[in-house]
Amino acid sequence: MIGNFRNIAIIAHIDHGKTTLIDKLLQQSGMLDDRNNVRERVMDSNDLEKERGITIFAKNASIKWHNYIINIIDTPGHSDFGGEVERAMSMVDSVLLLVDATDGPMPQTRFVTQKAFSYGLKPIVVINKIDRYGMRPNWVVDQIFDLFVNLGATDEQLNFPIIYTSALNGIAGLEYENMADDMTPLFESIIKNTKTPSISGSFQMQISQLEYNNYVGITGIGRIKRGSAKPNQNVTIVDREGKVRNGKIGQILSYIGLQRIESKLAEAGDIIAITGLDKLNISDTICDPLYVEALPPLMVDQPTISMLFSVNTSPFCGKEGRYITSRQILERLKKELIHNVALRVEETEDPDTFSVLGRGELHLSVLIESMRREGFEIAVSRQRAIFRTFNGIKQEPFKSVILDIEEQHQGQVMQAMNIRQGELSDMLSDKKGRIRLNYIIPSRGLIGFHTNFMTITSGSGLLYSTFSHYDDVRPGKISQRQNGVLISNGQGKALAYALYNLQNRSRLLIDHGSEVYEGQIIGIHTRSNDLTVNCLTGKKLTNMRASGTDEAITLIPAIKMSLEQALEFINDDELVEVTPKSIRLRKRYLTENERKCANRS
Repeated sequence: MIGNFRNIAIIAHIDHGKTTLIDKLLQQSGMLDDRNNVRERVMDSNDLEKERGITIFAKNASIKWHNYIINIIDTPGHSDFGGEVERAMSMVDSVLLLVDATDGPMPQTRFVTQKAFSYGLKPIVVINKIDRYGMRPNWVVDQIFDLFVNLGATDEQLNFPIIYTSALNGIAGLEYENMADDMTPLFESIIKNTKTPSISGSFQMQISQLEYNNYVGITGIGRIKRGSAKPNQNVTIVDREGKVRNGKIGQILSYIGLQRIESKLAEAGDIIAITGLDKLNISDTICDPLYVEALPPLMVDQPTISMLFSVNTSPFCGKEGRYITSRQILERLKKELIHNVALRVEETEDPDTFSVLGRGELHLSVLIESMRREGFEIAVSRQRAIFRTFNGIKQEPFKSVILDIEEQHQGQVMQAMNIRQGELSDMLSDKKGRIRLNYIIPSRGLIGFHTNFMTITSGSGLLYSTFSHYDDVRPGKISQRQNGVLISNGQGKALAYALYNLQNRSRLLIDHGSEVYEGQIIGIHTRSNDLTVNCLTGKKLTNMRASGTDEAITLIPAIKMSLEQALEFINDDELVEVTPKSIRLRKRYLTENERKCANRS
């Protein structure tokens, strides 16, 4: 049975079709209950994944095809969730590298391929979306080969198999001009080109993923490197520091399709979930007590940005959330560290403030949104790039950016990137009105840029970025907001009469009847300075009959910012107040006197 296991991960740039491809593999192998009536992207089971249409967490499924068991791992395509990709690499013997038949390799394609090569894996290249208008598979294959050469691939890795697919239509083929009626060519390629696991030696596995529920406690997920495991088996656990302790396996759960079933025996090569072992951590090695041998700890790239998470100190604190204290916030962040391997949490001099370090804005905003839905109230600062000192020289992170835009927007976009100290490295035109610009830019130069980019391109532009390298710090301030803000000078209900008189000099962020407090940001000023205003004043009433000359009060609809937009918008002296029901912008210091003192100091 060992030789019939195949462990494989699907890696790709965001939106290149990984989860859709797994849908078709599950359907055509009969692993789903109803093959004709199934929702799309069944692997994206988390609420945030369903809403955003992206994969955030790496997840396992098991496919039975003929006499083979294919354990397949769906990984995120966004660079902010690279930690999930790195964990998945430790459980597989090969990867399906999915590339769009039109776009070709993108920034995240390079990142995930580099990780696969670092683990010595040989990719199976899948050219997806072969049904797409404008597809150019031959050009894409050439680009992939060039990418592999640049990443230092071995001769064996350069001799990669190629499969053409249309995941949407559920078809695959060895030639894009001669496609089969189903995914059989892809299944056959996985069986043929994926190594079988080694079986020699006593039991050994490494924890690559953790789950927790109140009924069974911690569940550890990983691949059995060698040997076999049974329920109630005595084992030894070795953590990443080398500390050893003993334990006993409770249940062993194997994967069948998307379901987990209890198993009496698991053998080398299988990906399983085990219960009964307390205080498990990612990278822990579980092995036979008679043959204690630790596997190398999983290495994850370091964070590149940080944010400050603080206790909500606004006058509305506690009105909408259940968890508001620093102790509750710290406990939640420590709980996140158990399974979110790319995250770091540091305590600061202020006991009510914690520094949270992550791989990108989306990485941290998903954490904030999860906490918000759980009932937390927090105040979040502007993101900052994480600097480092190398050989006595201060360095900052740089990102590789691809901007896919219409040619008419090229001038404005290039001007905006130059202001943010971006360096143009390549420029390609598709001869059909669109152009692709490749930039290297300091990470802090991208902070707050996305909204401006979408405005410049009228929503038609595409922006992709991934971490590139550390280099010497560029002099000067960049990525500062051009507009000031309107700040409320009191607490109460905002009234239409006052807002009407303010909208001539700003774009409002609140509606009539909104509850506001002193120090809350209520609008975006048309000029560069901040303005403290009164939005609570109503129209004076008299006992005189109206003459009909009063103006009709008509308010322009307020701007409603998403969490990501709010995090992009704020400056260093501002915070985003996040509660289960509201997202508010505020000044760090609420009263005008406090702000003046802070500016003087």
